[in-house]
Amino acid sequence: MDVYYYFNYFSAGWMMLEALPLIATPTVIITMLSPEVREPTPLETYLSRSLGLTLIAFAILNLLLTGSIPLVPSFAAAATVKGTSTDLEDPTAPYAVPSLSVTLTYHIAMGLYCYQQWALGHSTAYAIGMAAHGLFAAMGAWVMMFASANGHIYRKTGADGKSSSFPLTNLDAEKKKLDKKL
Repeated sequence: MDVYYYFNYFSAGWMMLEALPLIATPTVIITMLSPEVREPTPLETYLSRSLGLTLIAFAILNLLLTGSIPLVPSFAAAATVKGTSTDLEDPTAPYAVPSLSVTLTYHIAMGLYCYQQWALGHSTAYAIGMAAHGLFAAMGAWVMMFASANGHIYRKTGADGKSSSFPLTNLDAEKKKLDKKL
């Protein structure tokens, strides 16, 4: 589950990093992303700041609902609290995978939007956003596929029970198996 926590912390950190300039300097952000240099309207400033506050709220909710920041009734109970897992017996487990799904969908959508804007010839800042959101989408997809369920490690081979030979096959091992059968 360590990769799961890293994904949550890095994703929340990236959202905070995106939110701070939107709140502190909406004029710079609007000037950087618009084709002509002009003073932003009050509506653009309001929408920029509200988007920044929404990103901060989304980042904090992501950390709380995934169990990355444990919620305890008192400070004395904080020492006994463990992180979340995807086991159904864990009380935070019902929120772990859905929160991961929402965050993954957000990063995929933002990555595609940034790519579209960059491909249309807009600012290079969209290329940076596309790369960052693409990285987080890939990491989130990896966590969704491989880190959201416990595998079974076999004692004899040391391999995970979910492993397969696709797309690369081990031809030498297959030949040895055929030789043993003959």
